[in-house]
Amino acid sequence: MIVRNRKVFYQGLILAMGFVAVLYYMFTPSFNGVNAFHASDDLFNSISKGSTYYIPQVKEGIKKYDGKLFELTIFSDDEKMVPYASTLLSANGITVSDAAKGIKISGDLGVLMTKVTDDSDAMFKNNGQVLVQKYGMDEKQAMYVWWLTMKEVKSALDQQKVFAPATFIDKNVVKRAIEVGYNYYGIEGQAAADRWGTIAFSLVFYVVYTMWWGYAIFFMFEGVGLEMTSSRKKEM
Repeated sequence: MIVRNRKVFYQGLILAMGFVAVLYYMFTPSFNGVNAFHASDDLFNSISKGSTYYIPQVKEGIKKYDGKLFELTIFSDDEKMVPYASTLLSANGITVSDAAKGIKISGDLGVLMTKVTDDSDAMFKNNGQVLVQKYGMDEKQAMYVWWLTMKEVKSALDQQKVFAPATFIDKNVVKRAIEVGYNYYGIEGQAAADRWGTIAFSLVFYVVYTMWWGYAIFFMFEGVGLEMTSSRKKEM
């Protein structure tokens, strides 16, 4: 490699070496026992947690299904889930009986949705031990079973052409309660205003660090004689 401008090339090389050194440091567990990327994820997850608490609205929407009875057959194609689903459903007042394939369940649709949402609320608030004591299984496993079970309930309601509660289950109970409770379990929520300094530093650092690498490449390329020039249009 022929270096045409040593001063500019070494400027780029020093910037590149500094960039790599900082990158190496960010991969070390120097940020409360984790690397910078995990620490950043934890920070923004904790801040976003407060803005994803939809469970009170979900509970309010469930009220219109109180007293609405249902009778469905679920897990016809996934019988390995039957004992787990039966445990959760039976513990919450839903009648469970054997079927040729899967299980038959019946009860109050509002009660079922409320119980699922209550468990999701406990998970969102990091009270997973409530589920452990109630079902005798790992709390995240219990929520996964709820997730599969409510998807089965939604599908069975669709087959019965009972579309309103099926849609509500999918868009609210599953997506805004179960998934939110599961995904944010173990994360302590924080207000953005309480961490504004850290957030501002993170955003400014991201911009500066990106430009840092760009200038390093630019100077090294210029040092070896590679330049960006605008193309000239050929005249006929």
